[in-house]
Amino acid sequence: MSKQQNFEDRIWDFFCSLKLAIITLILLALTSIIGTVIQQNKSPQEYMEMYGMSESTYKALDAMQFFDMYHSYWFLSLMGLFAVNLICCSIKRLPRIIKVVREPVLKADDGLFRTFSNREEIVAQGTVESVRDKIVAVLGQKFAGPVVNDEDGKSYLFAQKGAYSRFGVYVTHTSILIIFIGAMIGNVWGFKAYVNITEGESINMIWMRGAQVPTPIDFEVRNDDFKVEFYEGGGRPKEYSSDLVVLENGQEVMKKTIEVNHPLTYKGLTFYQSSYGTAGDPVYRFRVTHRATGKTVEVVGAQGKHLGLPGGAALIPMGYAENYQNFGPAAQASIVTGNQQNGSPFLVFKNYPQFDDRRGGEFGVTLLDVQRVYYTGLQVAKDPGVWVVWLGCLLLVVGSCGAFFLSHRRIWVTIQPLEKGIGVKIGGNAHRNQPAFALFFDELKKDLDDALSS
Repeated sequence: MSKQQNFEDRIWDFFCSLKLAIITLILLALTSIIGTVIQQNKSPQEYMEMYGMSESTYKALDAMQFFDMYHSYWFLSLMGLFAVNLICCSIKRLPRIIKVVREPVLKADDGLFRTFSNREEIVAQGTVESVRDKIVAVLGQKFAGPVVNDEDGKSYLFAQKGAYSRFGVYVTHTSILIIFIGAMIGNVWGFKAYVNITEGESINMIWMRGAQVPTPIDFEVRNDDFKVEFYEGGGRPKEYSSDLVVLENGQEVMKKTIEVNHPLTYKGLTFYQSSYGTAGDPVYRFRVTHRATGKTVEVVGAQGKHLGLPGGAALIPMGYAENYQNFGPAAQASIVTGNQQNGSPFLVFKNYPQFDDRRGGEFGVTLLDVQRVYYTGLQVAKDPGVWVVWLGCLLLVVGSCGAFFLSHRRIWVTIQPLEKGIGVKIGGNAHRNQPAFALFFDELKKDLDDALSS
């Protein structure tokens, strides 16, 4: 009759179970989809516009912390449960592994040999000592130097390689816990913020997510230039970058051109290229030809301004499109005549300077250029736990290589006298990659046969 477990034993077995680890990993993977599908840390207005949800739906999802799920109590609880499971599993199994590595079985009996799928029996000629010396030489050359024990006229050999690869899984477990600790450090002592900087301007404050007032920083960041390239035939941005300068006490201390995934880091703050937009109205430059006289003038001005033309008329820029119906840059304008009557709005294209000829009228208009002032949108992050996370990632790679690509291989040999000759029993196993060890063991048997028959 089996002994009934008490409450403490049941709790311990629960936290050590593989089933708990699998269920927790599945739940972490499923809940992480929420953070992928739903953009995190946006404003209520952005969520309601982005997903077309009502205010009541937003409040319900916000109460479940779906908009900041990586800081939510339920996600952190799942991570904590997985961490406790890793610790308990390691504590339960580690003593046995330490014993296997530090106190290996040096003498294999018949019962142990029967458990080996890789084994061989050979009858050799000579003495126990001579046969032993030949086997020791082969093992030392082909595998590893064996431990030799002579007892009651018999000789026992034991050799092993890769014993410490058994600890690879524990290095992996430790690395995961270190990554969790680094993430917790970043969550508690780090933050994420944002800031917009117009070309030619500088800032010394950033906006925390959800904050009503900006937070000062102890240096300035200036946006010297913003560049954006668009895909040909469309208005989609191909790539964009910002020329940033860090200033302290009015002195330039650092310059860097940042792009997406190539941020600027200074004094623990990292500035990521996140977005961009236009600041203020564009400035237009037109060439206007008086059709009757052939006189040509260039006029420059902002949107909505009256740009003077010969005879008291004026050109009014009304709007701009970066790529109007795939025809490239276009501007909408109208002409005010001398009697102050507004003409009908019309389009002019930068890439098609003769397009306005079809309109007719007193003046012909060509769009030469449009200067737009951009602002760069930067995400600002402080994460003091990032180096802890990197350490965990390094250990994760090392532990995974040890756990999956290395194996603990062991070989036992028993040499004893028989009525006719010397009996040799050879057996071995590996705790991982059994097919590769079987191939190695077959080659080793051939080498031992050759050595004992010579």
